Amino acid sequence: MNADAVREGVMQTLDTQVAAWNEGSIRGFMDGYARTDTLMFLSGGSMRRGWEESFYAYKRGYPDRSAMGTLSFEEIEVRPLSATHALAFGRWRLTRGEDAPTGLFSLLLQNTDEGWLVVHDHTSSE
Repeated sequence: MNADAVREGVMQTLDTQVAAWNEGSIRGFMDGYARTDTLMFLSGGSMRRGWEESFYAYKRGYPDRSAMGTLSFEEIEVRPLSATHALAFGRWRLTRGEDAPTGLFSLLLQNTDEGWLVVHDHTSSE
């Protein structure tokens, strides 16, 4: 396993997600998640299963560009577990006109034919 290559691949996925979000594309952001029914997303005391359920939850929670704000990921740490799996930890931050919510995330990513994709997301807010 080349740990540097794993870290680089994971960071590429996260950077692509941030860029898509900041362009106003929730679908582009969701391209960083595995399109499976087994995708698990834990946040705000709820558990969502599957790519579609997570996508529509984002669409409901962020109905327009002003609600989306500008996203940044900070304090990112990537821990390669193997050539096919990695953990990523960090802080997310939204900058919007009226507020700047923030929180923590832990992601399990899998190396797939489409690149490194999130298969499990646990996100909290402060």
